[in-house]
Amino acid sequence: MDGPSGAGKSTLARMAAKHFGIIYVDTGALYRCIGLYALKNNVASKDEAGVVRLLPEIGIEMKYDDTGVQRMFLCGEDVTDDIRLHEVSGYASDVSAMPPVRDFLLSTQREMALIYDVIMDGRDIGTVVLPEAGLKVFLTADPDTRAKRRYLELKEKNSEATFEEVKRDMIIRDKNDSERAVAPLKAAGDSVLLDTTHLDLSESFEALCKLIEGRAL
Repeated sequence: MDGPSGAGKSTLARMAAKHFGIIYVDTGALYRCIGLYALKNNVASKDEAGVVRLLPEIGIEMKYDDTGVQRMFLCGEDVTDDIRLHEVSGYASDVSAMPPVRDFLLSTQREMALIYDVIMDGRDIGTVVLPEAGLKVFLTADPDTRAKRRYLELKEKNSEATFEEVKRDMIIRDKNDSERAVAPLKAAGDSVLLDTTHLDLSESFEALCKLIEGRAL
């Protein structure tokens, strides 16, 4: 499942994985871990040489708790909540545009799909990571809808970011993700478009389940 920030990929993918009894892999969390590590080490998000120097010391693990929720560990520390902080989003977008970072994480993503039946979400899953996936969904919604969803999500985490800041940063990230030279955000040629602008969560989930049942199971 690919799509822009705030489209609801992670929420719907988690729900679908639980419903169908398969593994959920949030690839964006991998890039967020690297972004968080760079931020903590005072390396600028666009400093590719600086970020690349950090890669050998970065250890990332994906684990699942008793309820099946994915937990992210960075060098042994549970950073599941930290990587969702507003300031980490920009870092994640910038480091994800770096070819060495993408190469560093590509094998991890593909290995998960080889071992398990998975639902994987990100920006280039259908085009680069898993081009032979049984079903490719491009999930989207208009910018205002996506910004509102992300703003409410951040508010629940006691973030002080305003709606205007969230929308502005989302538009910037959309532009960066779509225009980057390596693995830009775009729908795979054989993907199915699912626009959730006018759908609530249950309606979006029902639409996704129908696609999975019809194409992949």
